[in-house]
Amino acid sequence: MALDFTVKDVIHKIMAKFVHAFLPDAKKPYNLRAVFQPELDIHGIASKAEVYNIETDPRVIEEGFAAACELIYYLAADGYKIKTPVFNLSIRLPGEYEGAETSLPEGVHPEARLQASAALRNYIRARVRVEFDGIDQRDGLIAEAVDEYTGQMDEVLTIGNLLTVRGYGLKIDGDAAHKDEAGLFFDNGENPPVKADILAVNEPRTLKAIVPAALAPGKDYRLKVFTQSSAKGGGALLKNLREIHSEFKLTAQA
Repeated sequence: MALDFTVKDVIHKIMAKFVHAFLPDAKKPYNLRAVFQPELDIHGIASKAEVYNIETDPRVIEEGFAAACELIYYLAADGYKIKTPVFNLSIRLPGEYEGAETSLPEGVHPEARLQASAALRNYIRARVRVEFDGIDQRDGLIAEAVDEYTGQMDEVLTIGNLLTVRGYGLKIDGDAAHKDEAGLFFDNGENPPVKADILAVNEPRTLKAIVPAALAPGKDYRLKVFTQSSAKGGGALLKNLREIHSEFKLTAQA
């Protein structure tokens, strides 16, 4: 099934809010963040077929999409460069070499390089309109999380390695009564949340933490920050803990 970029929503609109600057090289006080719709898995995507005037049965879309994804796994792993209407996928071999090596260095693995297709980039550029909806009033924000081992953003966290979390109002602090409750936690919704024991960086816009060994590979975790620090700064502690949680989930991997 070919994807149809001529669906009935010719011009799309997304809402965006100003959030306090969180990027390391920010020169102005605010970043702009899209207000995302609920996350969709393969089943959710297929269920939207009628809304977007796709006449193929949703069950056929879901089964075909799942089968195509499985096939792409194998083809990419066999060295094929995959080109689709939505994304392009290829294998990258990281590192620098002398030219006489016969194997990859220890700890170095092939990496998947995924980028949006030109067709998708052009479609979004031409047909997406952004409506500004004021300043985000939340008391803190987890904007993004980078797994330093893989370089992936908002996707995975590697157990035992460094995770960089960016946002605002993130600095973790607490008085004696709340010391154990304050921290960066990893919550999969099934087991008690796991606290990061090691924070290498603890700043209002950046946390760097070692991913705890207690996480289960393959499980998806939401990040949660509990702190008594004020998102407005100033050093004064709030009376009670405030909570910030990520809108995205990260898959733990060994």
